[in-house]
Amino acid sequence: MSEVQLREGLYGFDFKDVDRRRVPLDERKTYDIKGLWQRSHEIINLAAKGYKGTEIAEILNITPQTVSNTLNSELGQHKLSEIRQERDGELKKTVEKVRVLTDKALQVYHEIFDDESGECTLKDKMKAADTVLLELSGLRVPTRIQSQSVHTVLTPEELEEFKQRGIKAAKESGLVIDAEPVEEAAGDKV
Repeated sequence: MSEVQLREGLYGFDFKDVDRRRVPLDERKTYDIKGLWQRSHEIINLAAKGYKGTEIAEILNITPQTVSNTLNSELGQHKLSEIRQERDGELKKTVEKVRVLTDKALQVYHEIFDDESGECTLKDKMKAADTVLLELSGLRVPTRIQSQSVHTVLTPEELEEFKQRGIKAAKESGLVIDAEPVEEAAGDKV
């Protein structure tokens, strides 16, 4: 009987067959680090804009788990925190500018209302009062209305499919409940 040659395995154990646990170098996966880093930045930027993980996954055509891994990683958390701090800093500067301008505008309104020299007519004062009242109270009527409409032609089959999808969604949300009709016995009256 011929002797079987034993080889030393990866972890120091002897084995008889070729160790197939290791993939040959020419078949191993390689990763494009720049591409992965770019994808991570895309995920983090979309999260900073307020998109949910599932929305980000759909936009970038990746799995929600990949989005979660990126956002929950230490680097992802750090980068997201930096973006939010920068955004919040800019917001604080803008809020301060608006506050300063509001103070100046109110000072001008006080000058108009308190003017006793006669330079401002009653009509000017009324315009200023209307502006203050409408702008500061939020009662101004919108001056620009944006609307969109879509027109489509549906086949009866497509229309029926939409109806069935709507009914299914209503049932799943609990808005529609299927109830079996109750049959009355011959002598029973309600």
